[in-house]
Amino acid sequence: MFMFVACIGMAVKAQDAPQIKFKTEVIDYGEIAKGSDGVRKFEFTNTGNAPLVISKVYSSCGCTIPKKPENPIAPGESGVIEVKYDTKRVGPIRKTITVTSNDGENPTMAIKIKGTVIDKSVLENKN
Repeated sequence: MFMFVACIGMAVKAQDAPQIKFKTEVIDYGEIAKGSDGVRKFEFTNTGNAPLVISKVYSSCGCTIPKKPENPIAPGESGVIEVKYDTKRVGPIRKTITVTSNDGENPTMAIKIKGTVIDKSVLENKN
């Protein structure tokens, strides 16, 4: 009987939690020119039943700077995590941004950016 009551209590608690749902967990820059705009936005929605607080976002390297929302995201509301990649570096982009929140099921998630930064002269010769 105790296990049954404990399971019901856990189910009720899980339903009363925030939940982050990203529109996409990977943004593909494709081929972009060196020095071009490296800012992209990860859109998400709080699909849970309590305010979502993103406590920390960080990148796997200093060439990628993520910016988190400062205020809690109410249930049913949307938010954005902005990511700025330093496009002065020519070559492939493969970076992971770790998002830490009070999500009841996934308190730590990984979102990713990918693509290739190409020297402008190479892009002009392709066209």
